[in-house]
Amino acid sequence: MRRICRFFLLFFVVLAIGGPLAAQSASKRGVQQQPFGTHDGRAVTLYTLTNAHGVEVRTMNYGGIVLSIRVPDRKGDFADVVLGHDALEGYIPNPPYFGAIVGRYANRIANGTFTLDGETYTLPKNDGPNTLHGGTTRTFDKVVWDAEPLKGKTGVTFSYLSKEGDDGFPGNLKTTVSYTLTDSNELVINYEATTDKATPTNLSQHSYFNLKGEGNGDILDHEIMINADRFTPVNKNLIPTGELRSVKDTPLDFTKPTKIGARIDDNYEQLVLAHGYDHNFVINRKGNELVLAARVYEPTTGRLLEVSTTQPGVQFYTGNFLDGTITGKQGHVYKRRYGFCLETQHFPDSPNHPSFPSTILRPGEKLHEKTVFKFSAK
Repeated sequence: MRRICRFFLLFFVVLAIGGPLAAQSASKRGVQQQPFGTHDGRAVTLYTLTNAHGVEVRTMNYGGIVLSIRVPDRKGDFADVVLGHDALEGYIPNPPYFGAIVGRYANRIANGTFTLDGETYTLPKNDGPNTLHGGTTRTFDKVVWDAEPLKGKTGVTFSYLSKEGDDGFPGNLKTTVSYTLTDSNELVINYEATTDKATPTNLSQHSYFNLKGEGNGDILDHEIMINADRFTPVNKNLIPTGELRSVKDTPLDFTKPTKIGARIDDNYEQLVLAHGYDHNFVINRKGNELVLAARVYEPTTGRLLEVSTTQPGVQFYTGNFLDGTITGKQGHVYKRRYGFCLETQHFPDSPNHPSFPSTILRPGEKLHEKTVFKFSAK
């Protein structure tokens, strides 16, 4: 009888202690909003997405930027695993495109020009002779999007109308991007777009990851697997040559898990040209379904990131041009190779390569792409 009484006493004590904690955790779950400043006379709002396990994603409607992703390691200790800034001002300007939605055209277009339906279009050059991530002014990373929380989900939807002629592109392009955080610790990104005139469209998400925690050293010890037997080699201006080259017997072979730093400084032409990895990989796939693009493991924390997508390519970039001139969160200085990007996308310069998967969106069509960042630990 005494044992039974002790059991119930202990049960009610645990319930009394755990109840408020459980309630506190539940109260944080979902979507919270708060003012985060203004830009171009428009209010910027910060959205905090929290799931049942305490995983947290912070994003804002300026640039659709992901400011932070807090996930646990194998011990259950949480850390923010994306590079960025504590305040809006740090993202204006945002030369490395920390956390942003990039478009209208993610990646590079050679010589800032393309021809479509017999008409030649000229874009601003912001990457040597090239146009990078859409141009210079009304690009998706530099504008305030309309936003609203998703109904019945832990997520937020951003929408933006890019008008005819913005940065030289044709057509009025209506774009919607949603971020959803699941209880499986997945950040699900859905891209949709329509246009009233044929236009190249290539959308991606440009977060820099460090699974040790942002600002906590370089990413060379991370082990990466990329589900790609081929990549698109580049010329001196980092524009694809048009070849789809096998990764076999090259330092770009990540078909088996390999440390990022194992071959990054090899005397291989492609690595020399890009100062490391800054290449589009052709994802192994059949059809347009969601497939695994890459898996990254950080051995000291046990954190694991898996990236799946419907897109045909993924740009693997190792922060080669971070040079210590940017001070990010909590005063952390971001040095060379302190973060990596896995930008799911169509191939760079596709409008000038008819053999590449087409990026031309036409009236009456609807672009729909999906990417999933799944976090775990082992």
